[in-house]
Amino acid sequence: MPDRRRLLVWSGADEQDWERGRAALRRWLSEDGPPAFQDAVDRWRPPAPAGPVRGAVLAETRAEALAVLADTTPARGRNRPVALLFPGQGAQHPRMGAGLYDRDPTFTAAMDEVFELFGPDGQAIRDDWRSPRPDLDLDDLRRAQPLLFAVDRALGALVLSWGVRPAALLGHSVGEVAAAALAGVFSVADAVTVMRDRIDRLTGLPPGGMLAVAAGADELRPFLADAPGEVVVGAVNGARQVMLAGLDGPLRQVERTLRAAGYGCRRARATTAFHSPAIATALAGSREVMAGLPLRPPDIPIYSGYTGGLMSGATAVDADFWANQPAEPVLFGPALDLLLAGGDYLLVEAGPSESLTALARRHPKVRSGASDVVALLPAVPGEGERDRRAVLAAAAKLWLDGHDLDLSSM
Repeated sequence: MPDRRRLLVWSGADEQDWERGRAALRRWLSEDGPPAFQDAVDRWRPPAPAGPVRGAVLAETRAEALAVLADTTPARGRNRPVALLFPGQGAQHPRMGAGLYDRDPTFTAAMDEVFELFGPDGQAIRDDWRSPRPDLDLDDLRRAQPLLFAVDRALGALVLSWGVRPAALLGHSVGEVAAAALAGVFSVADAVTVMRDRIDRLTGLPPGGMLAVAAGADELRPFLADAPGEVVVGAVNGARQVMLAGLDGPLRQVERTLRAAGYGCRRARATTAFHSPAIATALAGSREVMAGLPLRPPDIPIYSGYTGGLMSGATAVDADFWANQPAEPVLFGPALDLLLAGGDYLLVEAGPSESLTALARRHPKVRSGASDVVALLPAVPGEGERDRRAVLAAAAKLWLDGHDLDLSSM
């Protein structure tokens, strides 16, 4: 069944003006609008220019819209700059974002562009993505990596299509490639070349993975002493949010030791030892591939999950940086710290599972309310309608925060 939920917005110069706008919308829904609720909403256009006091209603029937409208209170947007967050390996789940395919033209076109660039494999990737029973394990890098890149970038393109210009981008693992493609470091075709090169080189390596541990990096180093170089800190996601990485055998041994010592652990959805020396040798030829690409400085500032800071133009065009990236540790936590130290942001996660949203919610700047975070997709797999609802809820939050939106494609 197609999703019938719609977003209605209005605004005012002050609260009295806002109330007049709400009354006009109530009349439109009650008296003036066409018989079908969806037609009524699709024809509703709030007066321009938008004012600073905002309102928004999400509903799928006329009665629901009127009930929500009656309980809505005015919101004075802070117009915080937007930073897009792009998740990486481990965030994938079946049919992630598939509820937007063939429903949103911007998202659909962006996904199809990537599928076509993957050539003969593209159709299989698309079929697996849309199927409840994929042929290849979604945790396998041959599916997870291209699909995460495609979905992350398509969601970023969707936000741009609303007329929102992000002030910053921050990606985790493969999410940084999506950020770089959105910022113009790579063309989409060249980003697919990067992805294909990585997948080809890393397919067939001995089984490995990543382990999330609720502890600080320094606290965990003594537990790694018995396996020097075999298990390493693969990602620092927050003050006490660390990912260990390594081949299966050593990683399982470290996990047993940590659990016995009382640490909470969880295996990430990965079958490759990303962000560890175990995959470095396989990447040895990547530099030549990267050096052949026309890399450019980013058009949108990127906070790099690999340097932990703002990506410079020199780093963006450094072939070694991109070639070595899959074996290097991710410093998402330090990069987020630096981003939020520079001001208050509305963080928007452009990817599945709300994994980065959960990390951001623990940040002091978000807990205090100075910054905020919203995800474009739901936290868990479900019916396709949920994808559409999550996108509309995120759009509503952007509107209420003070961002003007082009609603024509919604």
